[in-house]
Amino acid sequence: MKRVLALLFLIHVNVFCQTAVETFPDDLSFQPFAANVLEPKLGFNFQTGGNELSLNIGNSLDIFRYSFQDNSQLTFGADLFTFTLLRGEQNFHFPVDAVDYLFGFNFSYKKKAGNTGFGGRLRISHISAHFVDGHFDGTHQRWRDGRNPKVYSREFIELNPFVKFSGVRVYAGFTYIFHVDPQEIKKDNYQLGFDYFAVGILSESITPFFGYDIKLIHLDKYTANNSIVFGIKFGKPSGKGFSLFYNYYSGKSINGEYYDVNRKYSAIAINLDL
Repeated sequence: MKRVLALLFLIHVNVFCQTAVETFPDDLSFQPFAANVLEPKLGFNFQTGGNELSLNIGNSLDIFRYSFQDNSQLTFGADLFTFTLLRGEQNFHFPVDAVDYLFGFNFSYKKKAGNTGFGGRLRISHISAHFVDGHFDGTHQRWRDGRNPKVYSREFIELNPFVKFSGVRVYAGFTYIFHVDPQEIKKDNYQLGFDYFAVGILSESITPFFGYDIKLIHLDKYTANNSIVFGIKFGKPSGKGFSLFYNYYSGKSINGEYYDVNRKYSAIAINLDL
């Protein structure tokens, strides 16, 4: 028994010596997917040809990071987002129509080997959705478009594995919703996408990027949500900076109070990466 305990102790010491532990590092180990709508964002999406825009305020934070000598990293972090739908009106007024809140935890792993890499992220999160006073028609004393507030809440587990080669990152995704209101929303979603950051083509601080994401949402039937982005990031390619980009979206609304409403729009977006 003593020999077994001694062996386990030596294994533990060996692993610890090969591991660098960081708390609250400045950057994210797992970079958000460029075209995925459910990522931390801090900025605006101005829809072209319409009077709606979105204000996104969110962040992800690595709390613990374990870096190993084989160029791999294991992290534990937290997420806190809001996705807000606004309308543009005269006199520079932007009444808030709807807002969604997300908070949760994430675990990620990645490993780099030369020009390639692989890894994945596991998220456990909660989302709730609400109408705000901008959705209420004060003149007629009723909710706009006959859509009254409803209870919308979901708790889910999301897994996104990826592979990366020559700067192109390809990923898949599976979401299991273990609790949801309203009950007509089914519990499985599927995802596929890729992104590419052209690091070093223009300069070290100006990086063109492109991404595409498709997600199958399961309501009474499966519906495809498509998101395309392309633009330029100023600053560190995988760190702090800001992005200016074009976004095309088609599919069900990302705001839970409109979960059964089809949306299709183009937008010019500005995002800060903290």
